[in-house]
This record gives sequence, C-alpha cells and structure tokens, in this order.
Amino acid sequence: MDGALYSIGDLARRTGLTVKAVRFYSDCGIVPPTDRSPAGYRLYDIDALARLDLVRTLRDVGLDLPTIRKIVDREISLPEVAAAHAEALAMQIRLLRLRRAVLTAVAKRGSTAEEMDLMHKLAKLSEDERRRLIDDFLDTAFGDLDANPEFAGITRSMTPELPENPEAEQVEAWVELAELSQDPDFRACMRRMAEHYVADRAQDGTAGVRRDPAAAVRDHVGPALVAGIDPASPQADPVVAAVMAQYAHDLGRPVDVDLRRRLLTRLDTANDPRRERYLQLLAVINGWPAPESLAPAFDWLIQALGARIPA
Repeated sequence: MDGALYSIGDLARRTGLTVKAVRFYSDCGIVPPTDRSPAGYRLYDIDALARLDLVRTLRDVGLDLPTIRKIVDREISLPEVAAAHAEALAMQIRLLRLRRAVLTAVAKRGSTAEEMDLMHKLAKLSEDERRRLIDDFLDTAFGDLDANPEFAGITRSMTPELPENPEAEQVEAWVELAELSQDPDFRACMRRMAEHYVADRAQDGTAGVRRDPAAAVRDHVGPALVAGIDPASPQADPVVAAVMAQYAHDLGRPVDVDLRRRLLTRLDTANDPRRERYLQLLAVINGWPAPESLAPAFDWLIQALGARIPA
C-alpha cells in the first residue's frame, strides 16, 4: 500500500480540483486529513485521494453534500443513491420537457401571459388529474347516452393517453387538446353529434354496430372530389343519390326532402373543424397515424345537398 502523504496542493493537482475545493471538503469532514506536518499543515494518504475522487464524481452527477457524506461514510449504498438520483433526474427531465413544450406553444401562438399560465398548469397536471379532466369532457358529450354499447368504444377511442416520457410535440398536443376539451361551445357540438347518432340508431332499429356514416360519405364522395365534379352540377346527382340511398337504408326511411335536411344537419354538426382538430391532436398524443381529413368530403356533400333542398 502506498504510504506516501499528500498536501492539499498535491491532492488538488492529482484530482483536478482547486485547492479551495479540497480544503472545503476537508473542513466539512468529508475528506478528513490523515496527519499533519511538523508545521501543522494537513496531510492526506492514498485513501483520502480515492475518497476525494469519489466526491468529485458524485458532485458532478448532482448529489448534495449530506448525501455524499453518507455514501463515503458507507451509511447508505451507492446503488441506492444512484437509483434515487436517476428517478429524480427523470422527473426533472419530464418537467423540462413540459416547460419546453409550453414555451414552444407560447412562441408559436403568440399567447398572452394569462394563456401561458393556463397552458403551464395544464401541462403540469398529474395522470389522475388529466384523466378526470378528459372524463369530464367525455361525460358531457356522451353521459347518460352510454346505454348504447357502441359509446363505450367511442369514448375509449377519444381518450388521450400521454406517455410517461412524452415528446415535446405530444405535450404541446395535450395542452391544446385539454384547452379544446374545456370549450363550452365545442362540448355542446360534441353533445349534438352524440344525440344525432342516438336518434339515428333509434330509428334504425337494428342491433349491432353498423357502418360508420362518415366513412360512407368519404367512399361515395371521394371519387367525385378526385374527378373535380361540381357539387351543384347534374354530374353530382348520382353521388348524392348513392349517399342518400345508403342513409335511407340505414334508417329504414324513404328518400325525401326531410331526410336530406336531416342528413344536412348531421353533416353541418360533424363538419366542425374543432372535431377534426381534436382527432388530430389525439393521434399525436397517442402515437397513432394521422387521421384522414373528412372536411373536403363533408364540404362537398353539404354544398350538394344544399343545392338540392328547396329554400
């Protein structure tokens, strides 16, 4: 074993620390002197050098002095401290991501101080708080209508699940979605959509899940959009007829002016851009593929129906 003794200056040169830092750790009792020179200067052995190297490493990873003292005195084990510190760093990283997302959103949107404060609060919500906020929104939209078993699947498909370590864009999307879910007018719109769905299903009278009406519109209208057919032109008549025939079949009703007006009302409600934005944000948060926009198909059919319904 090396029996050499080192001065504070020697330790500073060997560890890369300043003389002031070595003296500080010695004064704190973390690296006590082994002996003293005849002149009274502190001297340290090879164990003190190793202890000081450990202290420097622990400080570099951000541990506080009381914790370092317990480690070097072997009151607690290094693996225990490392695990706790890793968790603390993970929490700090999550918080920094949240702050970055809020600041990025503020910069993009030109938000006021009040809006920034709201976004920061929304970003900092716990998982349980986020769940309650979304549950309240979904209950407003679908509450007391969920006797229909299809609504259980609908509510699940509309629930955002922010991952434990989200990317910045997922946090930004969550903040925007949370704000949107609190918009009373948007809530009322979603409620109307749900009520329309229930009313159509009640008139349908069939059991089980039937085809998504939005998908039916997309499939019938899509080719007309690609072909550039004017929705008010005679060339659009077969497309409108096919959509109305499908809708009439689903409801068990004949095609007439009232049925066209009924579908037009449904389309006007469903074509709210906030509904589509909610679905886009939901996909970002949940890591799903971006949803296809139905707005062009809805716009075309709304114009086509409007041109064929008497004033």
